[in-house]
Amino acid sequence: MSAPRSAGAVAAAERNALADLLLERGPDEPTLCGDWTTNDLLAHLVIRERRPDAAPGILIPPLSFWTERVQAQAAKRDFGANVALIRSGPPSWSPIALPFLAGVDVQEYFIHHEDVRRAAADWSPRPPEPTRDGLLWKQLGLLGRLSFRSSPVGVTLQAPDGREHAVKSGPRTVTIVGEPGELLVFSSGREQAVVSFEGEPADVASVKALDRGL
Repeated sequence: MSAPRSAGAVAAAERNALADLLLERGPDEPTLCGDWTTNDLLAHLVIRERRPDAAPGILIPPLSFWTERVQAQAAKRDFGANVALIRSGPPSWSPIALPFLAGVDVQEYFIHHEDVRRAAADWSPRPPEPTRDGLLWKQLGLLGRLSFRSSPVGVTLQAPDGREHAVKSGPRTVTIVGEPGELLVFSSGREQAVVSFEGEPADVASVKALDRGL
C-alpha cells in the first residue's frame, strides 16, 4: 500500500491537471468564475502567486482596482507561458510557497480546476480520492463558516460517511450532504455541485439563495 500523499503533492497534482486542461481548452473558453475566460482565470492564478502586492485586492474590495490592473496586464502575456508559470508552482520568495499554506493551495487549485471542468456541458464529478478529499474536508470548516455566515438558519455540511461541519447555528438546520469536493464547490458559490439538502423546504430555499461568495 502506498503512503498517503502530502498536501504539497496533492496541490501539485491539481496544478498539473489544471495546466493540462487549460492547454487543451485554450484561452477563450468559459469558466464558472462569472464572465472570466480561461485566460482570465489563469492570470488570476499567476498574480496570486507572483504579485503579492496585488493579492490583497482579491479579498479586500477597496484594493481591488490594483488587483484588476495587474491581472489585466498578466492576461495580455502569452497563454502558454502563463500555464508554464502555474505548473512550476510559486517561486520560493512568494508567501504562497510557505509550507503551511499547502492545504490552502489544494483548495484553490481544486476549485479552479473544477471551474474549468464544469463549465463544459458534459462534466461529471471526479471519483473520490481519500488523501485529496481529506485535505479538502479540513479546509471546508473555515470556508463553510465564511460562506454561510449570513444564513438565516443553521447549516451543517455532511460527508457520506457521516462526518459533519456545523458551520452556522440557527433556529432550524439545513444539512447539505455530499463528497468533500462537492461540498467545497457548492460552499464556494458554484451551483454545479452534486449535493443534496435535508431540512424544511423554505429553509433549504433560503440557503440555496444565499450569496456564498467570499
